[in-house]
Amino acid sequence: MVFSSITFLYYFLPAVLLIYYISPKQFKNMIMLLAGLFFYAWGEPVYVLLMLFSTLVDYMAGRVIDRHDDNPGMRRVALICSLAINIGLLGVFKYSSFIAGIFGAEVKPLPLPIGISFYTFQSMSYTIDLYRRQIKVQKSFINFATYVSLFPQIVAGPIVRYEDVQNEINSRKINGLLLGEGAGIFITGLAKKVLIANNIGMLWTEIKALDYGSISMLTAWLGILAFTFQIYFDFSGYSDMAIGLGKMLGFNFPKNFDHPYISRSISEFWRRWHITLGSWFKNYVYISLGGNRRGKGKTLRNLLIVWALTGLWHGASWNFVLWGLYFGVIIVIERVWLGKKLENLRPCVSIFYTFVLVVLGWVLFDTNTLSDAAGFYKAMFFGTGKIVDKFALYQLKSYAIMFLICIAASGEFAVKCMAKWRKNKKQSRLISNIGPLVQCGEFLLCTAYLVDASYNPFLYFRF
Repeated sequence: MVFSSITFLYYFLPAVLLIYYISPKQFKNMIMLLAGLFFYAWGEPVYVLLMLFSTLVDYMAGRVIDRHDDNPGMRRVALICSLAINIGLLGVFKYSSFIAGIFGAEVKPLPLPIGISFYTFQSMSYTIDLYRRQIKVQKSFINFATYVSLFPQIVAGPIVRYEDVQNEINSRKINGLLLGEGAGIFITGLAKKVLIANNIGMLWTEIKALDYGSISMLTAWLGILAFTFQIYFDFSGYSDMAIGLGKMLGFNFPKNFDHPYISRSISEFWRRWHITLGSWFKNYVYISLGGNRRGKGKTLRNLLIVWALTGLWHGASWNFVLWGLYFGVIIVIERVWLGKKLENLRPCVSIFYTFVLVVLGWVLFDTNTLSDAAGFYKAMFFGTGKIVDKFALYQLKSYAIMFLICIAASGEFAVKCMAKWRKNKKQSRLISNIGPLVQCGEFLLCTAYLVDASYNPFLYFRF
C-alpha cells in the first residue's frame, strides 16, 4: 500500500485533479468515487468489495431510518443491524485471532483490510447521527459512497463524520484560493512525513531490532524518543496531506493534530492528538454510556471503558489494551486529583511531565508483546547495567541535528512567528512572495528523497 499511495500521488493524482476540475458539477462525485475505489483497490483489490458492502449496509440502514421516522422500533432495528454488521466485520478481520486466544484457541489472523477502522467508524457515524436526528438522510448512493471512499483520508484519517461534510457532499465550491491553501497544507504534510518522520524513524527501526537485554540505557531512550517523533510527524503529516487534498477538492476536513507535545497534561495531550478519534469516542461511546451525568464513580468507569476501547481500536493485542488503560488511569488521576496541581506548575515542568508519560506509553504501543515491552522498560531504567555505550554515542552524534529539528518542528514557535509576521504588512508581503517558492523547494526535496529512498512506512495504514 505504501507503493500504491506514492504511485497514486505522483502519477495519478494530477490526472484525477485535472479531470475533476474540468468536469461538470453533476459528475464530480462520481469522479471522486471512482478515484477513491481505484486508490483503495490498487493496494486492496479484494477488500474494496468489503468496503462497498459496508457502505451499502449503512446506506440502506439510513434509508430505513429515514423512511420510518414515526416508527421507533423499525428505526432501532435498522441502527442495530448497521452497528452489528460493521462491528462484526471489524471483529472478524481485526480481532478474531485475539478473541480466540483469550479462550485458548488458535485462529490464524486474516489479512487486515487497510484503513478498516477508519472507514468503518466514519460510516457508522452516519447511521448513528441519522438515528439521533442530527443530520439529514443522503438519498443518493453515489453521494454516500463518495463520502465513505474519500481517497485523501480513507486509509489513515482524519475520521470525517458525515455531519462535517454533508453540505459539501451535495454542493461545494472550488476556487484558486482553496486550491493554493490546500496545496500548501499538503506540501507541509508531505515534508513532515518524508523529510522528518522517515529520517528519524530509521533510528527507531534499527534500535527496535536489537536485543533489549544488551542495549544501554541511552540507546533505549534514543530509540523510543525517535519513535515518539516519528509517529507524530508520520501521522500528522498524513493528516495534513489529507486535509490539503480535501481543500483542493472543495472539502474542509476537521483538524486532527494541534501540537500535542507541548501539552501540560495527559488530558490536554488527548485533546490535541488524533482529535477526530477522540471526538468519535466521546460522541458515540462516552456520552452513550452516560458521560459525566451519573455521578463521579460512573464517570470514571466510563473513562476507563473508553480508553480500553481506544487501545483496542489501534490493534488486537494486550499491548494496545494496556496502552489505552495506561492513559485512561492517568486521565482518571488527573480528573480526581492531579489536574489542578498541574495547572499551578510552571509550563516547562507540566510539559515535561506530560511528554515523559507519553514517551513511556509509546513503548507499549510499538513493541510486539508484553515481554518485549518489559524488556525495553528495563533497558530504559538501567536494567541492563549499561548507561552509555559506543553505539549510543555514535547514534546520538549522527541524529543530534535531526532531534533538534523534531523538537523545533513539534512546537508552536514557527506558527507564532508566522502569525506575528503576518500582522506586519511588509513581512506579510514578503511571506506571500517567498512562501510559494519555499513550498516548491520542499516538494522537490520530498520528490528527490522518495526517488532514492527504500524506507517509507506509513505507520497508521495498519490500523
